[in-house]
Amino acid sequence: MTTPVTPTSNSFQSAPGPLYARIRDELRTMIVTGTYQPHQRLPSESDLIKSYGVSRITVRQALGELEKEGLLFKVAGKGMFASKPKPFQSLTRLQGFAEAMSQHGHEIYNRLVGITFLPASAEMAQRLAVAEGSSITEVRRVRHLNREPISFDIFYVNSSIGERLAKEDLASRDIFLIQENDYGIPLGFADLAIDAVLADTETAELLQIAEASPILRVERLSHTEDGAPLNFEYLFCRADNFQFRLRITR
Repeated sequence: MTTPVTPTSNSFQSAPGPLYARIRDELRTMIVTGTYQPHQRLPSESDLIKSYGVSRITVRQALGELEKEGLLFKVAGKGMFASKPKPFQSLTRLQGFAEAMSQHGHEIYNRLVGITFLPASAEMAQRLAVAEGSSITEVRRVRHLNREPISFDIFYVNSSIGERLAKEDLASRDIFLIQENDYGIPLGFADLAIDAVLADTETAELLQIAEASPILRVERLSHTEDGAPLNFEYLFCRADNFQFRLRITR
């Protein structure tokens, strides 16, 4: 049995953008929040056309994009069914984790593992453009998405900023947004490197996976708008329930 959509909601009527994108976003939210359970059949194309008052082309474009995202799957002769959504973050924009995930209706929580002030190693001094041995701040957090641990993040920044961050609510706020909105530091761009590694004992325990499980390691060096290095991060991400996505053009 399918659940009828309610396109007359304020979010649908007031949302910007083309109609197919509004339908896509509303159906995505219903899948992510559990209105449509995994393997539950969605309304037929005809029902969606009638509910939203749009053309078949518009409905098919919305469903097609959700299928590409892995949120829907098609069964010949039976229709479209909801998949178990695998959360993802796009790499085409420089965003904090909570900032990106909240757009898709996910519940986000950060568990602060520790904040340490330590001397900059030669490698970290080079990355952050500070003197070797100068004081920097290390922030360790486990990011939870829909109450499951998704990534273990190790964040480095110079201590003039780190001392301020230590007083912030890092359990519920993105560091990127704190730096931009509270400290007035405009972000510019980031350099990323992604590879696969095996989880060590600490990481496996924090992410609640078996030791030596394959995980994704992301190295991200973020810069200010004028190109100065701002912070460096290691993000150790579970590969079984999270994705990074990137659209490239020729």
